[in-house]
Amino acid sequence: MSKEQSIFVCSNCGGESLKWQGKCPFCSEWNTLREIKNSSSPVGRQKRESAEPEKLSEIKTGGYERIKSGLPELDRVLGGGIVGGSLILLGGEPGIGKSTLSMQFAKSFSEKSVLYISGEESKEQIKMRASRLGIEGENINVLCDTNIDNAINAIIKTNPSATIIDSIQAMYDENYPSTPGSIVQLRECALKLQRVAKTQNVPIILTGHVTKEGVVAGPKILEHLVDVVLYLEGERFENTRILHGVKNRFGNVDEVGIFEMKEKGLLEIKNPSEVFLEHKSPSAGSAISAAISGSRVFLVEIQSLLSKSYLSYPKRTVSGFDLKRLDLLLAVMQKNLRLPLLSYDVYVNIVGGFKIVDRVSDLAVCASIYSFFKNR
Repeated sequence: MSKEQSIFVCSNCGGESLKWQGKCPFCSEWNTLREIKNSSSPVGRQKRESAEPEKLSEIKTGGYERIKSGLPELDRVLGGGIVGGSLILLGGEPGIGKSTLSMQFAKSFSEKSVLYISGEESKEQIKMRASRLGIEGENINVLCDTNIDNAINAIIKTNPSATIIDSIQAMYDENYPSTPGSIVQLRECALKLQRVAKTQNVPIILTGHVTKEGVVAGPKILEHLVDVVLYLEGERFENTRILHGVKNRFGNVDEVGIFEMKEKGLLEIKNPSEVFLEHKSPSAGSAISAAISGSRVFLVEIQSLLSKSYLSYPKRTVSGFDLKRLDLLLAVMQKNLRLPLLSYDVYVNIVGGFKIVDRVSDLAVCASIYSFFKNR
């Protein structure tokens, strides 16, 4: 006979305990442990078939070739296309354009069929967005459900060429007593989707919201489970959107895709340097640098502003640049150029939302600060 065992899972952090406690031993939250019963049968365990090892030379990879998505900027970030059976996480702030990009992907990728599973919108709302984007959607199947088992059954039944889950925070597994979006639900739902993606050889795109800390909700749990992590970033009231990867098992993570938000959706920008150059004529506090990202070179404008500080510790504010790197450059300038920078608040901005991650633009940052200080 099967023996029922119970474990207690924290609905806040996902920690597991063998007995109930008022306070979670992992995250120190009170009254968050929920009982989950698992039936374990020694006979059932004996009947399971164990996986047999295979020779690496005999493994075939023909079904895992890259597939073009129809969006060149997206294919660039993915490393040349989508790999069959891959699990892709598309993160970004609410309202940044994740659903719009997913719908455009569904249109361009619909060689056979695309399954669009939504847990946040109704079918009518999805149809309204598709009409605004000029998408007929003959090959796009829509399912509005938040149950992860129903979603997986739909994937197996329809056998689509690609699947979109919008969003992973809305999905839930009824076997675990916690609310959708919690760490337990995110982990279990992502594990099930990972399994079906590998077994059915279907690429699955998960959209996920970003928290105030700037990470996908669920403290990095999703980033460890998926194959590719993409972030769609940009200013809410600006039209420019930047898509970049932070993890890619099948390609480079340095590539970026540049889009512009229009009424008809996200349009690819042919000359990205126009977005990152604001001043058409030379001005004090501005410097232009050539920044390398992946296989492309972008001309970006760096703007600096200095103001007299009346605080014991002057402010150092950056946008698109490393704050610690700025402190080092200011120390070098104060030592060698004898500038009284300790008496000034310093603000550095990279135009267009571009982020400089290497040291290629250090000289340009120093030049923009010196330019504003000398008014040249």
